[in-house]
Amino acid sequence: MENNDTWLVIPCYNEGSVIQDVIENARKTFPNIVAVNDGSADDSAERIHAAGAHLVNHPVNLGQGAAIQTGVEYARMQPGAEYFVTFDADGQHQVKDVVAMLERLRTEPVDIIVGTRFGRPRKEDDQVPLIKRIVLKTVVMLSPRTRRLGLTDAHNGLRVFNKKAAMDLNLRMNGMSHASEFVSIMDEKGWRVAEQSVDILYTEYSMSKGQSLINGVNILADGLLARKLP
Repeated sequence: MENNDTWLVIPCYNEGSVIQDVIENARKTFPNIVAVNDGSADDSAERIHAAGAHLVNHPVNLGQGAAIQTGVEYARMQPGAEYFVTFDADGQHQVKDVVAMLERLRTEPVDIIVGTRFGRPRKEDDQVPLIKRIVLKTVVMLSPRTRRLGLTDAHNGLRVFNKKAAMDLNLRMNGMSHASEFVSIMDEKGWRVAEQSVDILYTEYSMSKGQSLINGVNILADGLLARKLP
């Protein structure tokens, strides 16, 4: 089956209203999906199971970093797994972008391709909210590693990477700071890194969950943490 060597890893926390649709849509192209239910209090686990994905449960909420690590560890043990994708549960990421990134990963000498919202000239209809744009660009300015790797959007959760990177990955920071830790691992392990312009779908639902003031403060705190790293 096409893309049978690829696993999507979806961390999920209280996404019961959308996760089944997200998985069912992705499975039209990528049959292998593991969703980590990170201690959700809603029906996320049931929705994941109904959508046909592999389900791994955290009994309590441990944070997105922990859920990604659990999912990657599960996926890299599966027979034939060669390529891995971190994919958000809220519907912001698009399968077409994964297809394009995966095609590059299969043919170019890179270990990981990271999505970026800032790879194209800005247009009037750009969906990235202004505050979000300012926060994300500030985080890049604060992070020497991010700049050294040539990344412009370190907090983009859409990443495609190969088996070498999957085996090297060992995230220990569970919350927002896992994004900076991901960048640190890329740098420390000497992964060959590239970026890919992607389209983020900002729906009313995703905006209500991911664009709050507290979320922005957490991302900036993550950037300050990254600045302390070599």
